[in-house]
Amino acid sequence: MDVMLLAGTRPEAVKLAPLALALAEHPNLRPFVVHSGQHQGMVEQALIPFGLPVDAWLDTPPRATGTQAELVSGLLPALDEVLRRVAPAAVVVQGDTTTGLAGALAAFWLGIPVVHLEAGLRTHDLAAPFPEEGTRQMISRIAALHLAPTPAAAAALRTEGVPRQQIAVTGNTVVDAVIAIAERDLPARDTALALLEMEIAEAGERLILVTSHRRESWGEPLSRTLAAIELIVAEHSDVQVLFPAHPNPAVRKQVVTALGGTPRVTITEPLEYPDLVRALRLAELVLTDSGGIQEEAPTFGTPVLVLRDVTERREAIEAGCAWLVGTDTGLIADTAAKILRGDLHPTHAGNPYGDGNAAALTVAALEELLNLAPAPRTAAELR
Repeated sequence: MDVMLLAGTRPEAVKLAPLALALAEHPNLRPFVVHSGQHQGMVEQALIPFGLPVDAWLDTPPRATGTQAELVSGLLPALDEVLRRVAPAAVVVQGDTTTGLAGALAAFWLGIPVVHLEAGLRTHDLAAPFPEEGTRQMISRIAALHLAPTPAAAAALRTEGVPRQQIAVTGNTVVDAVIAIAERDLPARDTALALLEMEIAEAGERLILVTSHRRESWGEPLSRTLAAIELIVAEHSDVQVLFPAHPNPAVRKQVVTALGGTPRVTITEPLEYPDLVRALRLAELVLTDSGGIQEEAPTFGTPVLVLRDVTERREAIEAGCAWLVGTDTGLIADTAAKILRGDLHPTHAGNPYGDGNAAALTVAALEELLNLAPAPRTAAELR
């Protein structure tokens, strides 16, 4: 039985990869990975470190405007065609992307069970993040199985009326992914990261990793964040900043204009996933508006300043792994200084998003959904 895994962005591919690997070992289920084409080249790049291929690419018309409406109008007919041809037993969509929404709609219309990976995240504010909050709420209305990463996410779904038997708390598969990549301890492929790593080791310096990519961060909010980075570097002579800049031309221009000539700031292209994991392990501090990094950094005990006014990932903040600072220049710089001085410390109670067993728990939930007998477990798993 094929289980279609639909991805169009790198974060989707990273979070689906552990599930694809687990399904590949199942006696009765088989992963079928489909690339929607939302972000060309990014899904393939993300799957390579896991040794996974793309099984099918959607045949969509070239995009001219870049709007959500254009993307969805191209995805739906292509998804309908591949779903009818492959006839999967279920379709797994991840998170809150346009690809996920289109995949859920197309599968629902054909009567194919929709499985929502990373279900139940909520800010309860449709404007923040936009459009992601609305997207994931819409997917929840038509999903047959909700894979909640945390008990809080499961509780949010139950509050909205989702039947308890349709919810499984699995942890987040990104923890499976980050652990698998970290265990391989691959050397940096990005030249700038490799050089920066050597420089930091030789000089006894500390690394701060910065990412900012969400649409609501563009423009003035990003300007405030960039000003905070300048302050942090000026006030801490032993700090080096690594900023993998978003590929959007306007965003990249804003970052380069503000920080391009700043000493001890290195701006790179977006890092391949193993390099990002390596940077997370090396970093003394992370500044980010990324949801995935909020979930990954606690695995290494790396403190995170969340560059958003609200977050649907409250677990890291409540566990003492992260601090919500928005894009207020002074608050970012002051909180970073407290962490760098040692006045603030992250807790070391483990990652609140799981222990690396999410893919196995997801397969078990799929077995139940599809009325399959549980797969035989190995002796190691039974221990």
